[in-house]
Amino acid sequence: VSAPSVKHGDVTVSPKSASKGDTVTITVKPDSGYELDTLTVKDASGSKIKVKDKGDGKFTFTMPASKVTVSAEFAEIETLDFADVSTDAYYYEAVKWAAKKGITGGTGDGTFNPNGSCTRAHIVTFLWRAAGSPEPKSTVSFADVPADSYYAKAVAWAVENGITLGTGDGTFSPNATCTRAQSVTFLYRALGTAPTTVNGFTDVTADAFYADAVAWAVESGVTNGTS
Repeated sequence: VSAPSVKHGDVTVSPKSASKGDTVTITVKPDSGYELDTLTVKDASGSKIKVKDKGDGKFTFTMPASKVTVSAEFAEIETLDFADVSTDAYYYEAVKWAAKKGITGGTGDGTFNPNGSCTRAHIVTFLWRAAGSPEPKSTVSFADVPADSYYAKAVAWAVENGITLGTGDGTFSPNATCTRAQSVTFLYRALGTAPTTVNGFTDVTADAFYADAVAWAVESGVTNGTS
C-alpha cells in the first residue's frame, strides 16, 4: 500500500503490506488549522476502492488483489456562517461540508434551520447537487413540478437514475415532508449497494420498501437508528 507524503498533514496506513481481503486502516492527522478535504484509494488499474469512515481520523478499506495508492488533500479550516449551527452540534461537520460543496446555502438570513423538516424537493435537490448538478437528459414529467422550479432539474435527474418514480397519479409531491424512510431510500438508490445483512430495527419490517435501504445505511455508518 502506497501513501505518498502530502502538505499540511500526515497520512499513514497499517499494515503497509497487506494481502487480498485484509482490512487496511488509514490514519489521517491534519496540521493545526487544517482539515481533511479529500481521501482517495485506488487500485493498480486506477479504479476507486470503497473507504469506510470509522471516525476520529481513521478510515478502512478491504485490500484488493493489486497494489493500492492512497492519496489525500488537506484544506484550511473554514468557519461556518450559519448562526444556528453551533460548533459542538453533532451535525456541524455535515453542514459545513454541505455548504462548502454547494449542496446547501441555508434558509436565508444567515441560518440553516437544523431542526426544520425537509421536503421531497429539498432531499432530491441535495442529492443532485452532491452529484455535481448534472444536466438531465430530459425534462420532468410530473404535473406538480413546474419547469421553472428550483428542483425541476433535480427531480428529472432523480427519475433518470431510478432514485424516484414519484408518488403516483403523475405527481411527485415536492412540498410533502420527506420521511426518514423516503430519505434513506433516495440515498440508497443514488449511492448504495446491496446490503449483506438485515437491519435489526423492530420498526422496520423485512417487506418494507425501505428495508434494504436501512440495512445498507446501517452497514455504511449512515444511521444507527433513533435510540
